Amino acid sequence: QVQLVESGGGLVQPGGSLRLSCAASGFTFSRAAMRWYRQAPGKERELVAQISSSSGTTTYADSVKDRFTISRDNAKNTVYLQMDSLKPEDTAVYFCNAVVVILNRREYWGQGTQVTVSS
Repeated sequence: QVQLVESGGGLVQPGGSLRLSCAASGFTFSRAAMRWYRQAPGKERELVAQISSSSGTTTYADSVKDRFTISRDNAKNTVYLQMDSLKPEDTAVYFCNAVVVILNRREYWGQGTQVTVSS
């Protein structure tokens, strides 16, 4: 059974930091491209950051570049999102996503974790 379990969300003041974790199971994690998305109330889900399966190449949305860092630990089947210099506009539910392409394409989602940036 495939599972993506996010943790690390919460309430933080502007300028603060949080680290999200996503623990994966039920598929070959090292072969998966991993992504973090977020969705704010009344807005569409947007891609925040992604990290490739092979080279570990990372890409970021312009809105979070130089503030957020995505990383992965294949030994722990876990992907992280380090979020620094948080702003109120970063408030959203953050979702972990995995895309695995082995013969066919499969995509998996976590349940999401709430991040609230407020004073």
